[in-house]
Amino acid sequence: MCGRYASTRGPADLADLFDVTRRDPDEVLEPSWNVAPTDRVWAVLERADRESGAVERGLRTLRWGLVPSWAKSPAAGAKMINARAETVHEKPAYRRAFATRRCLLPADGFYEWEPVPATDGRKAFKQPYFISPDDASVMAMAGLYAFWRDPGVADAHDPAAWLATCTIITTEAVDAAGRVHPRMPLAIAPAHYGAWLDPGRQDPDELRSLLGTPAGGHLNARAVSTAVNDVRHNGPELLADPP
Repeated sequence: MCGRYASTRGPADLADLFDVTRRDPDEVLEPSWNVAPTDRVWAVLERADRESGAVERGLRTLRWGLVPSWAKSPAAGAKMINARAETVHEKPAYRRAFATRRCLLPADGFYEWEPVPATDGRKAFKQPYFISPDDASVMAMAGLYAFWRDPGVADAHDPAAWLATCTIITTEAVDAAGRVHPRMPLAIAPAHYGAWLDPGRQDPDELRSLLGTPAGGHLNARAVSTAVNDVRHNGPELLADPP
């Protein structure tokens, strides 16, 4: 699974990296070295403009943890932070989003944990590893998004009436990531951004063929501070070598 990641690039940089043509300058997020489920995260997606009908590539925030439109409450999102690549096209919670609502979730890298057994002088603990591209390039994690209508808000035109959420697609881990944890997020290569984001493309086999290993498998996994284990901690010091 992917349950925590780092995303520190600002909206201006992300707009340039992903050729974004539409974003709200008032929508901001602080850099985060410890993105956790239910946090708001940056997402790149393509949607048709309501007036012109033209499809535009936008940068916006979504809440991590997908809430399908048919869910009874937003609480469903806590269990849907990841979607398995092997079944994402057929599971009821994800198949509609996989067909028409795909996004990219920019990341610097992601965290996984390796259990460390107890010794005579130390309790058992989980050692976090930060897994990131060797060249420090941005990871465009493959994601899906959905909109949930809050029945408690009467006016459908009120922004508060809608909750926009997302999930990260994962697969069996390979290379550096596989030495730490059996699952890892999938990513989309720059050459495939357009095809992945295009809501008009809906062939499951074609779409699944676009999913790839982040950085083409050129990943670095290194042990970092156990402070990242607590979601209340945030800052570049989380990437420091463990003592």
